[in-house]
Amino acid sequence: MTHKCLHAMLVTSALLIVFAEAGVAQMDMQQRIASASGASTNRKLPDAAAAAGMRNSGLTVVPADFTKLRLAPGFLLSLNVLDDSDFVGTFRVDEQGDIFLPVLGTLHVADETVTEARGQIRRKLLDDRILKNPQVDLSIQEYTAPQVTIIGEVASPGKYPLLVPHSLVDVLALAGGTTITAGNEVLITHGNVGADPVLVHYSRATNPDVVRDTIVKPGDTVQVKRAGIVYVLGAVNRPGGFVMQEEGTLNVLQAISLASGTSVAASKRTIYLLRRNADGTIVDIAVPYNKIANGKRTDMQLRATDVLYVPTSTFKAILTNSQGILTSAASASIYAAVVY
Repeated sequence: MTHKCLHAMLVTSALLIVFAEAGVAQMDMQQRIASASGASTNRKLPDAAAAAGMRNSGLTVVPADFTKLRLAPGFLLSLNVLDDSDFVGTFRVDEQGDIFLPVLGTLHVADETVTEARGQIRRKLLDDRILKNPQVDLSIQEYTAPQVTIIGEVASPGKYPLLVPHSLVDVLALAGGTTITAGNEVLITHGNVGADPVLVHYSRATNPDVVRDTIVKPGDTVQVKRAGIVYVLGAVNRPGGFVMQEEGTLNVLQAISLASGTSVAASKRTIYLLRRNADGTIVDIAVPYNKIANGKRTDMQLRATDVLYVPTSTFKAILTNSQGILTSAASASIYAAVVY
């Protein structure tokens, strides 16, 4: 009996020890998880703090052209001359392009860079024998960004900031480049009063460097003129409007070629040209297409807004439907094909 009681007590003690160890292990595991979670949280805190610090750091993106920026009316300048409190403060450039400084008086700084204006102030301090070795710090606090106006056949016409002069190709890129209907003439009107407009004639085929050599200044207006467009309608494989070639020329055979040739149902003996005169009247010109194609007649040069109509074999009365053809030309698709 005593032996059985002793055996039961030993078994009970062993079970209690096992359960206690399991509980300790579980608590240890929970502590490890909590510790790992806390460490993970602590590791994230520096990143969050850094992000907050970056947001509050006040860093701004300075344009690449900023150092070349010319001072203009409305600019706010910060001046600090070392060891002389009389020349410390902010000064606004007035409408005449001047700033007024204590002791020194009025200085004209318009069209100067910050470096040039700083040099002018330093020379004035030396010439007036105010300081022997002036240490001048001049910076721009506020500036009015000069603009360039880009209109005409560009992807996004409008006004764009232009801090310093740039090439014409860079300025056109600001507006998304030219459209497929852009011609080979760009009119540049300078902002200064009395300056004559400059007409730039360029061709990607004959003079591709002119858009890089032509300089556009802040305040200028750039107008990309529309190219001449010839419309080819009727019995052709690809009817529509076609931009005239680089030099602004296009003949009948070239226009039909741009329209992928005549269709099977075309009546090619005579096609018709509708041309609008300067007074608004429209004339119908019969064009002997077969003879031109066979070299028996001289090809005709087309003009901008001309409409070539190729009739079908069953349609001959062009005069009875000229208004409908012009309406179709107004809504035709435009193709930027070039014939070489």
